[in-house]
Amino acid sequence: MSVTTKVRRQGGAAVITIPPALLKLMHTEVGDQLSLDVANGELIARPIPAGRKRYTLSELLRGSDAMAALNAEVAAAQDGDPVGREI
Repeated sequence: MSVTTKVRRQGGAAVITIPPALLKLMHTEVGDQLSLDVANGELIARPIPAGRKRYTLSELLRGSDAMAALNAEVAAAQDGDPVGREI
């Protein structure tokens, strides 16, 4: 896929825009880091693998309803009286 973009100035930096389709092809998203190299006068951008995955709130809460239901099912066993020689 070939895309033409323009180098522009924003503050003191030179900035290029990367279209969402290219980000998707590179398996990157806004906020990811890229390694930039120049070979034969061409700019090469490579994604840098993230050290730790950042989870969204919805990803963190996925399955919490099922866990709450399981906790409710076993609540009686957690609060019961000792049976035998438990300390």
